[in-house]
Amino acid sequence: MTDWLYILDAGTFLVSMLLTKLLLIFALSAGFIDIPNERSSHAFPTPRGGGTAIVVASLTAVTVLKLIALVDGRLFAALVGGGITVGTAGFLDDRSSLPAHVRLIVHFVAATWAVAWIPVGDVLSQFGWTSYVIPVLGIVWFLNIFNFMDGIDGIAGSEAAFICAGLALMLKIWGGNGGVSAAAMVTAFASLGFLVWNWSPARIFMGDVGSGFLGFVIAVLGLDTAHEAASRLWTVLILAGVFLADSSVTLIRRALRGESLVIAHRMHAYQRWARSMGHGKVTALVLAINCCWLLPWAAASMNWPAAAGRIAVVALAPLIVLAIFLGAGRAELRDTSENPLGER
Repeated sequence: MTDWLYILDAGTFLVSMLLTKLLLIFALSAGFIDIPNERSSHAFPTPRGGGTAIVVASLTAVTVLKLIALVDGRLFAALVGGGITVGTAGFLDDRSSLPAHVRLIVHFVAATWAVAWIPVGDVLSQFGWTSYVIPVLGIVWFLNIFNFMDGIDGIAGSEAAFICAGLALMLKIWGGNGGVSAAAMVTAFASLGFLVWNWSPARIFMGDVGSGFLGFVIAVLGLDTAHEAASRLWTVLILAGVFLADSSVTLIRRALRGESLVIAHRMHAYQRWARSMGHGKVTALVLAINCCWLLPWAAASMNWPAAAGRIAVVALAPLIVLAIFLGAGRAELRDTSENPLGER
């Protein structure tokens, strides 16, 4: 079985890489281009919508995992049903900018669908009926965080690959749902295949179709593995620490100033950092923080589950301080763009 999983991972990578190239060719011929504006982090017109390759490659692989009985029916239904819903909305938004309230409704529908299949009530039973509301809100929150943080070359794809591979590694070492581990790993390889064309300088952008989908999948996998042990939800949050810290500080600061949270901007710490250092260096530094700081703390939370919450505080607090220091959410001189969500 292990050999087959290796073959599936490699195949997912190749499908994602080749399909991204085909999407690049199509986007160029169809004029599916992201034109820079004053709120963009890129300087040249660049094709977008490459995240479609991640959606197709990963869900195809998950379907194979279901056929070989490694992913059970409930996880398959949650990932495929909700993933297609979120991905389709993202694709349409990339094409014609859906209204924010329409996107949000779709996100809630997908999250509700996923929670209906995942036994989250066992994890949050002490909260009564809200044990189902909290996970729905969490999924919607997390998938939008991924959308917010997809603003420079390679950052969302590499972050997804790290979180998914890290989760699969944790479950491999400490034991856990083999279906979650396998689904996480194929998602990591789908992201890596896309990164071949998205690493700085990016030849194609992910778009909402990919960023929303990845955020949704990671949130669902995190909730499913938390069904086995609630402490593992802390592990997933630690692995996603860079995105959580930067986006949370930025959103809170903007909300306190009464600014619209659905207007495009360049106020995230990583975006400010990239303007002085360049996309590739910032993405590489984020990966270094992930591997050298967050991965060991995630491992610690798995090894000492009773202390997982306290470990998460220790792991995330310095990142929050760093985000504040780097100016996450700090007001810019001009912030009057009427562009819809989309950080580039």
